[in-house]
Amino acid sequence: MQSFAPIALFVYNRPKHTERTLKFLRQNELAAESRLFVFSDGPGSEAEQENVREVRELLKHIEGFKSVEIIERKSNMGLAESVIAGVSRLVKDYKQVIVFEDDLVTSPYTLTYFNDALNRYREQDKVMHIGAYMYPLKENTLPETFFYRAATSWGWATWDRAWQHFEPNIDVLMKQFDARKRAEFSIEHKMNFWKQMKDFKNGKNNSWAIRWYASVFLRGGLTLNPSQSLVNNIGHDGSGVHSGINDIYNVIINPRRVKVFPEVVEENLLAYQVIKGFLSTRKGSFVDRVKRYLKGIGLLK
Repeated sequence: MQSFAPIALFVYNRPKHTERTLKFLRQNELAAESRLFVFSDGPGSEAEQENVREVRELLKHIEGFKSVEIIERKSNMGLAESVIAGVSRLVKDYKQVIVFEDDLVTSPYTLTYFNDALNRYREQDKVMHIGAYMYPLKENTLPETFFYRAATSWGWATWDRAWQHFEPNIDVLMKQFDARKRAEFSIEHKMNFWKQMKDFKNGKNNSWAIRWYASVFLRGGLTLNPSQSLVNNIGHDGSGVHSGINDIYNVIINPRRVKVFPEVVEENLLAYQVIKGFLSTRKGSFVDRVKRYLKGIGLLK
């Protein structure tokens, strides 16, 4: 009998986003077979108390899953510590986990994709992470799924055998990089992954995701990805603690079940080049960037 991976959902202070995330998650074909664990972080300030209370009220009425467990934190752990603790707990108990945050809309087949991939690559040590998001790639002649080096954090899954290599200490991670590795890690400097590492060290971000990607990268690990996204992030509306207003990464979700998975466990070089091309041009012209900035600060509709 197949056992489906438990779902870890991390929520904080956005009741409307949480409600939408749960609505779409419940519409997944494997929802009724899946155990849901909701980790609700405590308020970071008095101003957040009402929103956190609203979210928790909403959580009392979740249905449509095999089981639901709500873990309410009394104090504010912050997203990074909350994710690390929640993922660590579930992989210890279930050997695998599917992870969502409170601003992700899914396809009806997102859980199916995760469980199919978790089962298929369970014994493949080189495969360390399964992502559900993919950039809105224009030249999309890629296979349905492919391996790539970077780990996306908008809907993902992993196994205990991979998560045991997560290194939270930024100094331990950074000292393993030389100039060549920094270039490879940051997709030939087309993405600011190395800057995110430095920013974490300097207290400018509190990202678990950049440390997880670095942990995967340094072990020569690979991530499985769909060529058409199975999630969309609805949090780039200025409501999130870690996200501004941005539509560069907005995608149309694949409505079909993913059926094709790579036989050979190696990075897809075409996918790497296509993603690198997207990252090179994603911010558009100077005028586009100014318009986005003005939208972000509310001076342009």
